[in-house]
Amino acid sequence: TAAATAAAQESLLNVCMDAKHHKTVPGPEGQLYGQCALWKENACCTANTSMEAHQDQSYLYNFNWDHCGAMPEKCKRHFIQDTCLYECSPNLGPWIDQTDTSWRKERILHVPLCREDCEQWWEDCQDAVTCKVNWHKGWNWTTGTNRCPQGAMCQKFRYVFPTAADLCEQIWSHSYRYTLHHRGSGRCIQMWFDPAQGNPNIAVARYYA
Repeated sequence: TAAATAAAQESLLNVCMDAKHHKTVPGPEGQLYGQCALWKENACCTANTSMEAHQDQSYLYNFNWDHCGAMPEKCKRHFIQDTCLYECSPNLGPWIDQTDTSWRKERILHVPLCREDCEQWWEDCQDAVTCKVNWHKGWNWTTGTNRCPQGAMCQKFRYVFPTAADLCEQIWSHSYRYTLHHRGSGRCIQMWFDPAQGNPNIAVARYYA
């Protein structure tokens, strides 16, 4: 029925995924830190999670950005922003997918990223260095943090990810999809937005729901 469809759509529009650090339901968080503050009106992350998202080796996932040497700040800010979007956004419902890993029951898959957000991420990370295409799996975790697996060579992002689409789509096993939609089009999720103008991703989630 139309009513059932409407209800199903509503349930996708303001929701937190069932994952490691997410709140069960979104709500205001006055104290969100740094780049995560964009979501303080309505967030799936706690203030503590937002603080940890900015640490080089946070307890969130013990993940080390600097696995091939120090990641440049202008690059790292995109990874912080990506973490904030993932942890804080209540607008990712249409792309939540069931997964069965030890640390989460749900993940995001094929979130349509705005072209500029993806291109800028790629531009700013050209000279960062990594040894892996997919950062979700295949690391050596014996020391408690991710190290490059045996035989993996550290090289610049521009060789590991020849295009912006390669970076956005492959780095987190297709959590994101590169699109040709522009910021403000209402057809793509923005990692970056001006909270004074409101959250543009609310309308995007509604469109895809």
